[in-house]
Amino acid sequence: MIKVLQSAAENLLCGSRKVRTIAGITVMLAFSMAIAQQETPAGHDWSYSGELGPPRWGDLKADYATCKLGQLQSPIDIRNARKAPLPPITFDYKPSALKIIKTGHTIQVNYDPGSFISVGNKRYELRQFHFHHPSEERIEGKAYEMAVHLVHADPEGHLAVVAVLLRAGGTNPTIQKLWEYLPSNEGIEKSIVGMRVNAGNLLPQSLGYYTFEGSLTTPPCSEGVTWFVLKNPREVSALQITTFAKVYPHNARPTQPLNGRMISESESLTAKIGTSE
Repeated sequence: MIKVLQSAAENLLCGSRKVRTIAGITVMLAFSMAIAQQETPAGHDWSYSGELGPPRWGDLKADYATCKLGQLQSPIDIRNARKAPLPPITFDYKPSALKIIKTGHTIQVNYDPGSFISVGNKRYELRQFHFHHPSEERIEGKAYEMAVHLVHADPEGHLAVVAVLLRAGGTNPTIQKLWEYLPSNEGIEKSIVGMRVNAGNLLPQSLGYYTFEGSLTTPPCSEGVTWFVLKNPREVSALQITTFAKVYPHNARPTQPLNGRMISESESLTAKIGTSE
């Protein structure tokens, strides 16, 4: 990274075209670091409670200042959404080798390259998915028992997160598979030889959604993240909820001020693709 920055500094002397290039490099590096912080253990320099809890995140490190100063923070309570002719989300998820990790803050599955969502003319690759208990998102004030966040990035590093709400009900076969292979230790990715998982099987049948601009919901709380919150939840059993809660009793950031943001709601539903095991 140091060599990249040195090269960028030298190119600054070569004119306005180079300046634009440096700006693009800076954006890409920033988002790459944000993805890395989501995909690897963040240690224990922040927490969901106590002196290292959400109200203090913005004061813990200079890198976390956006947690208190940002104006487009997530999660939010979704209210008064405006229906709009939004493009459908096309899911093209392929099975991935099962690579699971307890990060210290959540249970996360790192995904093989080659699975995407497309929204209009934008395409984002699935990087990882992880769980929250309870859901961070609220719909008209209502929280769900859990949620899964599917984290994607486009080639320039811009992030898009699909949130699937999970309500108490029947056993979820995909989650059951994950819980059977939970690592014993935190911070070490566990690869399960011969076992594959398809994130598409976490999606509901109907794919209407809410969308808004927001941020990562964990430090450094970087903004510029596009959120797609699916309107229809999936079910997860009481035992599966309890299993997660024994590891992480509460890992949800409180909802953040809307600050005038518009929330759009899709008018139509879409069919998912690429969801076979």
